[in-house]
Amino acid sequence: MTSLAAPDRPDSSSAAPAAAAAGGGLLMLAAGQFLMTLDTSVMNVSIADVAHDIGTTVTGIQTAITLYALVMASLMITGNKIGSIVGRRRAFSLGCLIYGLGSFITALSPNLTVLLIGWSGLEGIGAALIMPAIVGLVAANFGQADRPRAYGLIASAGAIAVAVGPLIGGLVTTYASWRLVFLGEDVVVAVILVFARRLHDVAPEHRPKLDLVGTVLSALGLGLTVFGILQSSEWGWIQPKGDTAWLGLSPTIWLILGGAAIVYLFSRWELAVVRKGGEPLVKPGMLKNLRLRLGLTMFFFQYLIQGGLFFVVPLFLSVVLGLSAAATGVRLLPLSVTLLVAAVAVPRFRPHASPRRVVRLGLLALLLAVVALVAAMDAGAGAEITTIPMLFAGLGIGMLASQLGSVTVSSVPENETGEVGGLQNTGSNLGTSIGTALVGSVLIAALTSSFLNGITQNPAVPPEVSSQASVELASGVPFVSDEQLETALLDAGVDQATTDAIVQENVDARIAALRTSLSLLALLTLLALFFTPGLPTVQASDEPRSG
Repeated sequence: MTSLAAPDRPDSSSAAPAAAAAGGGLLMLAAGQFLMTLDTSVMNVSIADVAHDIGTTVTGIQTAITLYALVMASLMITGNKIGSIVGRRRAFSLGCLIYGLGSFITALSPNLTVLLIGWSGLEGIGAALIMPAIVGLVAANFGQADRPRAYGLIASAGAIAVAVGPLIGGLVTTYASWRLVFLGEDVVVAVILVFARRLHDVAPEHRPKLDLVGTVLSALGLGLTVFGILQSSEWGWIQPKGDTAWLGLSPTIWLILGGAAIVYLFSRWELAVVRKGGEPLVKPGMLKNLRLRLGLTMFFFQYLIQGGLFFVVPLFLSVVLGLSAAATGVRLLPLSVTLLVAAVAVPRFRPHASPRRVVRLGLLALLLAVVALVAAMDAGAGAEITTIPMLFAGLGIGMLASQLGSVTVSSVPENETGEVGGLQNTGSNLGTSIGTALVGSVLIAALTSSFLNGITQNPAVPPEVSSQASVELASGVPFVSDEQLETALLDAGVDQATTDAIVQENVDARIAALRTSLSLLALLTLLALFFTPGLPTVQASDEPRSG
């Protein structure tokens, strides 16, 4: 779910043709927003099925989810600039074509490599062009008075995608194939492209040059950092695992440090571009705005926590409890319901509520949800333990979504709100990618440690078996179901008694790993609360106007 901001454009009230809205222009833009958001939630319930179908592991699908969000985060600001250069409608259509090609390749993926090219790569690039263009096209097709309603409808489309994505993915995967989800996206893209020609576009006042150096530096810096986090379960954080050492340390820490250094170089480069009178990728002075920084920080935390939660809970339901993708989607439905209720009801019934208070209540609801899951999750737990936590999680996410867009947009002059939209998209997708990578890394690390320690101390497991497992699984124990593990052990010639003991250790280790991951999310939620004091206490519409 991505918040929207009005673009860096003059009011086009007189020029915006009413036929665009009447002819389905708004519906097409909303459909585009729905698709972009859907891909971040629709496959979470199908992780185990997709992994099995293309011959990879849960970690492999985690990589695909992370890289999809990372590609969007890395290129979102660049996509906004491209729209300024070639026109918003052209960028929107080009993005749809790239996205559609990626969806088609994903639907036919025989292995993880092709999935990464189609889903993570091409779909991510397409989304980076589409989402900023949606913001600009709303302003070009609707007058000032109609824009709040239009933005609200498109934001609602994103909320609906987050809410129904798990259910759609679960039903299609269980009763047909997950591949049909992506083929269905192609059908929607084709319809959007037909109607996109009806959209009005406002010619830019000037066509800025794309800051290619800034584009490369920002994408490389963010990419190295997230990739390092993603690989930490295999490489270790500081102390290297196996023979992966770089200068005596894990590659993870070097990639994170290298990424941070490149991001710093990016900031210095942008300052140099401004001094030379050029067009920077991001105006450096914008981030000196405290309210904007805090709003973007909260966007990052919301999607970081949300991304981690959407990764962990479906794994518990589908792998640990063995629920089908459809049943997993149904179990996430309480979150969907309260998310929509909060996102719509708070602005409608409490339009003058303090944004700071609403955000704090939202974070507390998320914290309560995560802590409840940690307390309730054990090897004998059933799917019903997720119901109440999911209700609170949806309530928290919905409350955050109802406020943060307004906080960031109202923090800058109208002629800078387009760049704010790009920064919001960057922050939210970066949060999703880091949240998924970090939680997945901690999950596998905790699973590996608990499992290997358990079989080593279990008298029913022969020492030669535990020693062999410690060597072969040192880089990470795969997160697999009991049935998959039992089949693999028996096929490897392990006797039934030893197999039963190892499977039981895996059951206990999985729960310990899930609890550890959720505990990390709880700490991150607490950390987010420390950034709330600087948030505004008055809605932007209630603030006194100067002049």
